[in-house]
Amino acid sequence: MNLTLKIWRQKDAKSAGKMETYPISNVSPDSSFLEMLDLLNNELIDKGEDPVAFDHDCREGICGMCSLYINGEAHGPDRGVTTCQLHMRMFKDGDTIYIEPFRSKAFPVIKDLVVDRSSFDRIQHAGGFVSVNTSGNTQDANAIPVPKRDADKAFDAATCIGCGACVATCKNGSAMLYVSAKVSQFAYLPQGRVEATERVLNMVEQMDKEGFGNCTNTGACEVECPKGISLEFIAKMNKEYLKAATCAEK
Repeated sequence: MNLTLKIWRQKDAKSAGKMETYPISNVSPDSSFLEMLDLLNNELIDKGEDPVAFDHDCREGICGMCSLYINGEAHGPDRGVTTCQLHMRMFKDGDTIYIEPFRSKAFPVIKDLVVDRSSFDRIQHAGGFVSVNTSGNTQDANAIPVPKRDADKAFDAATCIGCGACVATCKNGSAMLYVSAKVSQFAYLPQGRVEATERVLNMVEQMDKEGFGNCTNTGACEVECPKGISLEFIAKMNKEYLKAATCAEK
């Protein structure tokens, strides 16, 4: 395949960026999108040019690092996959592909296609944990009865990999899907009830501090989420928040 790549290049957070054009040839339809970028970078390095900076790690759809906005879609045209799982057979010979970083006030660009998503870390630190009794009387977690429906819901929420596709695709730059997944992961389990009140209040407060927008139920986040995190978790978080806020007032 012969392709034309339009890639956002930006030296650092303070510099102005712009789209640069790169022709690339002999791309295998069976290669992944990141392997295609590797091929491009090898060519740029051979020419003595600066390679395109992009995030990647596991390349197995687990870590959430490979966050690219491709042809106007988070993680590209496929569904239920991260960028590293996107294959070039989703494109046609002669296509022009636009590649940009995730756009959000809370995700400032570091360089080229790499953005700073540490805002997600700070939200997680605000309440995404459970207390563990280390007094010597600890109870085996597997010995605590949990209804199967709740266990399944908690597991579904825990599949969130924090890639930020929900934020990038939301017209409001909202992080509600991400935060709701992290809140719900613990809200459905008895182990998570200890900090339930402060968890949801603190995580939502931190989300607002980071500058994320609010949710208007467009649903684009669920469509673009590579793990299919459901909008139902936003409803669950809202319920937890109202309950916590009522308790805090008392």
